Amino acid sequence: MQIDTSRTRPRIVAVLGPTNTGKTHLAMERMLGHASGMIGFPLRLLARENYDRAVVLKGRGQVALITGEEKIIPPGARYFLCTAESMPLDRETAFLGLDEIQMCADPDRGHIFTERLLGARGRDETMFLGAETIKPLIRRLVPEAEFDTRPRLSTLRYTGERKTGRLKPRTAVVAFSASEVYGLAELVRRQRGGAAVVLGALSPRTRNAQVAMYQDGEVDYLVATDAIGMGLNMDVDHVAFAGTSKFDGRARRPLTAAELAQTAGRAGRHMNDGTFGTTANIGPLDADTVARIENHHFEPLKFLYWRNPDLDFSSLAALQRSLTVPPRTPGLIKAREAGDEQALRHLARDPEIAARAATPAGLRLLWDVCRIPDFGKVMSDAHCRLLGAIHGHLAGPGGRLPKDWLAAQVTRLERTDGGIETLAARIAAIRTWTYVSHHPDWLDDAPGWQERTRAIEDKLSDALHRGLTQRFVDKRAAILVSRIKDRDQLLAAVDGSGEVIVEGHSVGRLEGFRFVADEEAGGLGDGAAAKAVSGAAERALRGEIASRLKILEADADEKFELTPDESGWPRRIAWRGAVVARLAAGPSLLKPAVEPLFTEFLDPPGRGRLQRRLRAWLDGHVADLMEPLPAALEAGVSAPVRGIVFQLAENLGSVGRDAVAPQIGALGKAGRKELRVLGVRLGRHRVFMPALLKAPAVAMRGLLWVVAQGSDAGSGAPPPSPPPSWGRVSLPMAPNAPDSPEGFYQAMGYVPFGALAVRADIAERIASKAWALGRKGAFELAGEAGPELMSLAGCGAADMAAILEGLGYRGRKDKGGVTRFRLASQPKPKKQEARRAEGPTGKQQDSPFAKLGGLTAAPPGK
Repeated sequence: MQIDTSRTRPRIVAVLGPTNTGKTHLAMERMLGHASGMIGFPLRLLARENYDRAVVLKGRGQVALITGEEKIIPPGARYFLCTAESMPLDRETAFLGLDEIQMCADPDRGHIFTERLLGARGRDETMFLGAETIKPLIRRLVPEAEFDTRPRLSTLRYTGERKTGRLKPRTAVVAFSASEVYGLAELVRRQRGGAAVVLGALSPRTRNAQVAMYQDGEVDYLVATDAIGMGLNMDVDHVAFAGTSKFDGRARRPLTAAELAQTAGRAGRHMNDGTFGTTANIGPLDADTVARIENHHFEPLKFLYWRNPDLDFSSLAALQRSLTVPPRTPGLIKAREAGDEQALRHLARDPEIAARAATPAGLRLLWDVCRIPDFGKVMSDAHCRLLGAIHGHLAGPGGRLPKDWLAAQVTRLERTDGGIETLAARIAAIRTWTYVSHHPDWLDDAPGWQERTRAIEDKLSDALHRGLTQRFVDKRAAILVSRIKDRDQLLAAVDGSGEVIVEGHSVGRLEGFRFVADEEAGGLGDGAAAKAVSGAAERALRGEIASRLKILEADADEKFELTPDESGWPRRIAWRGAVVARLAAGPSLLKPAVEPLFTEFLDPPGRGRLQRRLRAWLDGHVADLMEPLPAALEAGVSAPVRGIVFQLAENLGSVGRDAVAPQIGALGKAGRKELRVLGVRLGRHRVFMPALLKAPAVAMRGLLWVVAQGSDAGSGAPPPSPPPSWGRVSLPMAPNAPDSPEGFYQAMGYVPFGALAVRADIAERIASKAWALGRKGAFELAGEAGPELMSLAGCGAADMAAILEGLGYRGRKDKGGVTRFRLASQPKPKKQEARRAEGPTGKQQDSPFAKLGGLTAAPPGK
């Protein structure tokens, strides 16, 4: 299209309207219809995007791209696509355009756009594009301007609030800080498989890669800041605001209806209608705001930001004064201190820098250095120190940046390790050096440095894109969702290692009979996609579990084992390394119940088959470790012997002699022989089976007792901790402590004595030795007998004294201060003591040997 340039007056037109009105398309069309042209955009990304469009239409040799960090200027260039700050206004072109003209009201960059509004003109045509809110101020400040108001091509409708997990596909969720965006993206990943991320801090390359991932359907959701509100044309059907306020560099403030509309307008492109709403965490928008956005009716701008463009470089003080000159035109207000002014104020305090800026040329150099952007947007002391160093080199004898110094600054950024925030910070830093490299009078080999810094930025951008994708996109869930769109049923199977595969992607694994969902595959939410994947996995699992049950039934006992639970006790049954059941209190100590776990994929007959096989294995395992007790229960013996064996079974293999005294009295010689054959020993104070004092049997006895007590050890407390090692001659214990009940130690074949529990056979040996010593009179632990007694129990003198006292001996100091022990006289048992004779399960239990004094005088084994 060729433009008629026969008009005598240059045309100035403001094309205004909401988003999705085709304003930018019109401007590009008008520019390319002229012999030459220039358009300024608010973002480097938009300048690049439209540069690429123009190259396709006009050829690379006729189109230039000029931004702070990128300059592609062919010798014969006629069309210039630029950022607003980088527009070469000293170059005359037939057409000049400025996009997003309402940016004149931006507190940080508004003065740049206002300067272009007031002074930048095309020879034949000037076009301003933006929101209708700026119309009254353009009419006042540029009275010769024409207006072309354009309606939106599609309808924008409010749909209320909705939980994040219930947002429909092709939704952009908008927050107003990086941390909020990352948090929302994590949430969308868990609930919906992933999201692309767009932030203002991303480089154009990273941003384009993220947008392409969304546009190509790899993910159905986009989480972004209001950076998407300008010029990013995407297939967004719905915009969901996760916040309605933002930090504007000075304070957090609520967004205006016009600002919300700028972002909401990304929903619905061309002739496709769009919707907007909020996430449930912030509640609905008020009715007035909704009506303004839907009908595009907003309060007009009341003022534009302005900064004096005629700077005085006669002195440093004059420059600073000229920057503070207020506007005299109604509708304009002085812009707040911009980043370049802040840098100038900071550097001017340095006497050396101020001295180097004493001449107009030196001052212009300082001002140019101060205009190096802080791409990290923090304007920290570090940025000002860097500007000071750059100025020092440029104002020095060489007048250029030293090659080695510049190389060191750039090289330290050429690293792709670190997290998202680290990579974004490096990109911001390398962009500074890209900007510097486009000042050819500042450094040698400017094209070489431009190429290197751009390569590093691309490398970092690609790494950042990978980092964002790895963190916020579950590739498997995303692919599964796309497959569901194409078919009703998904293909699923369980491989040889137990991995559950749906459509070629692992969604979990089968451990025994338990399906463990993969945490990384949890991004399908609770909708149709999740149900389809779950249904496919369940079909595969049912067939596999049926096959596994047959294998379990046929497997040898060696494939089963007891394995610890969270308490440390082996109360779980594992088959081939996978937990399949747990132990619970059963009808007797020797027969705990078996409760199969994870049987949701087994029918009732299958659960019964599983329980019978596990029952058979457990019975055999307990019998093997508790031998000879099960055999004794089955033996045909006399009534007194049968009574003793019954008491031993009720107490897991050992019982106080007083508890079976009537049966012992009725034994006779034949009965005693029967007990010896069964492996039962009649001790001075204990009746026990020595075979059940070996480490494996002691461990099983402790387990059977813990299982019989239930998960809370019968008292609301957790079960006692397993001993540090099994089969020791003595174990430390805390008397009356909830995690050290006496019944626990007695069940394992130990006898509690104060702070120590002594194994029954050792206690018998100590009792026999003490009885022999006591026959000769009082004895002392400091003599020859002491070390022998203490060696038996593996304890010190204090613990042995407690053991002897428990055995009925009393220690008294003689005149020389030596403690001597002798057997105490035995009072008749009191009723309270008799009631303590209860077994470990609440049946019968012997009290400590100190309470068995009436039996200590009996000879050993009688």
